[in-house]
Amino acid sequence: MKKFTILFPLFLGGLFFAQSKTDSLQFKQISDQILTQGLAYNDLRELTKNIGHRLSGSKAYENATKWAYDKLKEAGADKVWYQDVMVPVWVRGKESLQIKTQNGSYKTLNMLSIGNTEGTSGKDLIGEIILVKSLEDLDKMNEADVKGKIVFFNYPFDQTFISTGSAYGDAGKYRQRSASVVAKKGGKAMIIRSLSSAFDDVPHTGTQTYDLKFPKIPAVAIGVKSADELERTLKTQKVYTKLNSNATMKADKLSHSVIGELTGQKDQSVVVVGGHLDSWDVGEGASDDGSGIVQSIEVLRTFKKLNISNQHTIRVVCFANEENGANGGKKYAEEAKRKDEKHLFAIESDSGGFTPRGFGLVMSEEKRDQIKSWAPLFFPFGIYDFTKKYAGTDVEPLEALGTPTGELVPDSARYFDIHHTAEDTFEKVNRRELLQGASAMTQLIYMIDKNW
Repeated sequence: MKKFTILFPLFLGGLFFAQSKTDSLQFKQISDQILTQGLAYNDLRELTKNIGHRLSGSKAYENATKWAYDKLKEAGADKVWYQDVMVPVWVRGKESLQIKTQNGSYKTLNMLSIGNTEGTSGKDLIGEIILVKSLEDLDKMNEADVKGKIVFFNYPFDQTFISTGSAYGDAGKYRQRSASVVAKKGGKAMIIRSLSSAFDDVPHTGTQTYDLKFPKIPAVAIGVKSADELERTLKTQKVYTKLNSNATMKADKLSHSVIGELTGQKDQSVVVVGGHLDSWDVGEGASDDGSGIVQSIEVLRTFKKLNISNQHTIRVVCFANEENGANGGKKYAEEAKRKDEKHLFAIESDSGGFTPRGFGLVMSEEKRDQIKSWAPLFFPFGIYDFTKKYAGTDVEPLEALGTPTGELVPDSARYFDIHHTAEDTFEKVNRRELLQGASAMTQLIYMIDKNW
């Protein structure tokens, strides 16, 4: 018995070593395959250059669904289908923003209407701009001081955050819900400093939500340089604006997410990897989120190319409507619940195609610890951060079903320089960084499929 007690741990240790060596070799095969033969960069070029930006409800988005369907078939999916999703339809239309001092002439500023806002119905909205540094300051102001004015928030990204995502979250309230706060005080329009880590003059769009108890006032964003110049001017003299915007919401319409899968060899439990197929209506939607789409397709393609026998169903989901409604993710979770599908894990790539650093994980501590125990396998590939506790917007609804979720975590330094702007183009994505992210996701899916 004593001899068995001594030998059994040695046996387990040898078994663990053998398993680790096997996994290490598989990790290297995955990385070698993707870095030398991966097609994600070529796929991204096709998506961005042949289709371009693709806001939900647009013709370009419908073209993108056909493209994704064909790409999943080419990648080797056993089954590909469209999932019906009702999406909001927002149209930007022609827009302009001009400002002038009391005795000056109008000067045009670069601007973008914030998504899902109502414009001026093509008419000039003229009024005095007032500078308000924060929502707390606005709350302290009398309605008489705000009524009929255009409120300008010049709230900057907090550069002290190491993760630019944290700075984005901090400043996000000025874009997402502040228009109705201004309307409540009697303001007739809102201008914000773009949610940007850069110091350029590129305006950023993004979505917002109105509180229906108050008027739907126009809301626009200007670049960082324009914002700071406007603040300096307002400190010495009055400034007036002429805003003209045709932005408006139209009736919802039927659209689709695109789904492809490799059938599980052992059971039909599902492991999801995905990104969102829609983008804003400026730029090419390369980093947000063409990168996540092509990386997810690359995961499936690599399983097929390397003949990895997946135990569970590996499902790629190209989600509809993340940008201005998140209806694709909600619908997917709704259908998963209706079909009583068991989901083992769901991960999204939606933070750009930059150098991967780790994974955000939303799950039990037991499962988190298990993934952390795989860290030595990931370290040689530059993946080291398993501390973040967040997941992609589209997979979050699955958490209500008890599904562990996650998100690929790339280096965040550059993402919010181009996020939701005309600068989000194919040329901003580095081939090797993009493929390294696809490799990291494939390695993680391989381990989860094998061990869960």
